[in-house]
Amino acid sequence: MLRSLQYQVELFWLALGFFSRLPIPSNTPYSELRMNQAGRYFALVGLLLGSLCAALVWAMSLVLSNDVSIFLMMVFSLLLTGAFHEDGLTDMADGIGGGMTLEKRLTIMKDSRIGTYGASALVMALLGKFVLLSELAQLDQLVPAVVAAYVVSRALAASLIYDMPYVSDSDTSKSKPLASRQTKSELAVLIASSLIPALWLDLGLMVTIFAVALLFRMGFKVWLIKRIGGFTGDCLGAAQQLMELLSYLVMIIWFGVH
Repeated sequence: MLRSLQYQVELFWLALGFFSRLPIPSNTPYSELRMNQAGRYFALVGLLLGSLCAALVWAMSLVLSNDVSIFLMMVFSLLLTGAFHEDGLTDMADGIGGGMTLEKRLTIMKDSRIGTYGASALVMALLGKFVLLSELAQLDQLVPAVVAAYVVSRALAASLIYDMPYVSDSDTSKSKPLASRQTKSELAVLIASSLIPALWLDLGLMVTIFAVALLFRMGFKVWLIKRIGGFTGDCLGAAQQLMELLSYLVMIIWFGVH
């Protein structure tokens, strides 16, 4: 029992080490199998990162304006993750926007340089977050919204691994996914973890967020299959960023109406 629990904790450390700049135990075992299994804890990593960001913005708002507090939180979030997901969004936008063939799209995604499509996507994503978070702050819902969005968006991104093929060469891809395959039990852990925000959000709101997430997932999956035949690590990062923005938007509408 203890051995099994220790194994799960080690998988969480791997997920945290992959998706953040937070330190993990140096003796954490690594293998390709463990890396694939660690994907089940993507949402829990989001819970930790979201909680840290929410705590910071709450503390800063005690002495600073909402806008300044949100700006500092966004900087903190980028430092926590090393802009990992933002990089994925940028590369996906450049690759799919600038490539006319499958091979060209994948090649552009592997290029570390940023093009017009990527720069535009990155600017709009960061600007969008700031505007949406500022609106949530005015509705006095910023802290719970941040944690919820971090959890749900990461769960959705990781779930794409379950029923989509990985199309990029893992030996040459600049942005490798945490996992390239996912079992039903691992997907179940992801889904269960994504329900954690129901502890502080209205049930109706959670159902609405999940409905929007499902629709987005269906559309994004079809779009990726059509454009590149599957997913890459960059696509998962893009999915997380887009779902985070969608989550904020849904919550703004919900809190504004209710």
